[in-house]
Amino acid sequence: MKKAISIMFLLVLGSCCKKNQDCLPQSTVTSQDREILRNLKEVQWPKAYREQDTLLLDRILGEDFQMVDASGEWSNKTKELEWIKENAMENDSFFYEIKRLDVLPNGTALICGTGHIFNDSTETIYQSSNILIKRKGIWEAVASHVSGIKRLD
Repeated sequence: MKKAISIMFLLVLGSCCKKNQDCLPQSTVTSQDREILRNLKEVQWPKAYREQDTLLLDRILGEDFQMVDASGEWSNKTKELEWIKENAMENDSFFYEIKRLDVLPNGTALICGTGHIFNDSTETIYQSSNILIKRKGIWEAVASHVSGIKRLD
């Protein structure tokens, strides 16, 4: 009897999932997403800060974006947009070295790595981690954390 009930349950469950495709999570990730994310973190995001481009940064950051900086201070999208308006980058060059890039089937990505800031003959590095979510086909940053700022002479 238990076996018959179990089989009936599985048949009913299978029938529901065929009618309602929401029963199983659907992947929102494409084969191009890794390259899109790499470009976003290595090119677009630094460009927004370097050029004080609030429109570009507004597209990168989700409305629910929050950041914890190296001093432990919390920031949000509004504060970040205000900050780049008032603070021009004063360095010779910058690049971001991605050390971890994970893209999950549910449309969540984790990008972690090291930022390298060069000024004259001095290099400053920092570590950061970023969480992005793909919403309506567009990747948006929802969280960032910066730590370990070191000046290398």
